[in-house]
Amino acid sequence: MTALTIVYFAWVREAVGRDEEQVDRPAAGARIADLVEMLAARGGGYAQALGDPARLRAAIDQRFAPLDTPIGEAREIALFPPVTGG
Repeated sequence: MTALTIVYFAWVREAVGRDEEQVDRPAAGARIADLVEMLAARGGGYAQALGDPARLRAAIDQRFAPLDTPIGEAREIALFPPVTGG
């Protein structure tokens, strides 16, 4: 089973205290939301940053994806706050 790279951006990165990490690939059929829940269960900064999924956006292999997207064979999941601009 190959590892999955999780990349954190902006205040998510600051709360968890790292830019990225390798995690064990979740079970087949797992969605990004399942991964977020698993990471938030670690507590501390993870719970702070990932405890409210409505505050997050995600990308799979550098393509935006809703949190209910299956992880499948992805190599990288990025987690970040909603992007705003003017």
